[in-house]
Amino acid sequence: WVVHRSAVPDAQALHMELDVNGEVRQNASTQDMLFDVPAIIEQLSAGLTLHPGDVIATGTPSGVGFAMTPPRCLEPGDVIRARIDGLGELVNTVVD
Repeated sequence: WVVHRSAVPDAQALHMELDVNGEVRQNASTQDMLFDVPAIIEQLSAGLTLHPGDVIATGTPSGVGFAMTPPRCLEPGDVIRARIDGLGELVNTVVD
């Protein structure tokens, strides 16, 4: 589920978590982002029209599998769960 912006009092205080097969790989907050949410929306909307339901992908916090020693890449069958408190969750399964 996704909510109206009025339901998010502070977009810079949202906990984000990503796990692969139940193992937490990323655990961060929107306050750790290089650019704050309003600035990102302002920059994007200067060049394009944002519509309800649009997803803005902003990059990733630390914990990327490829940067691990040894690197850990996703494989078919892996289940990825990405969640932001108060906004919702996406769950995807890697396919061949």
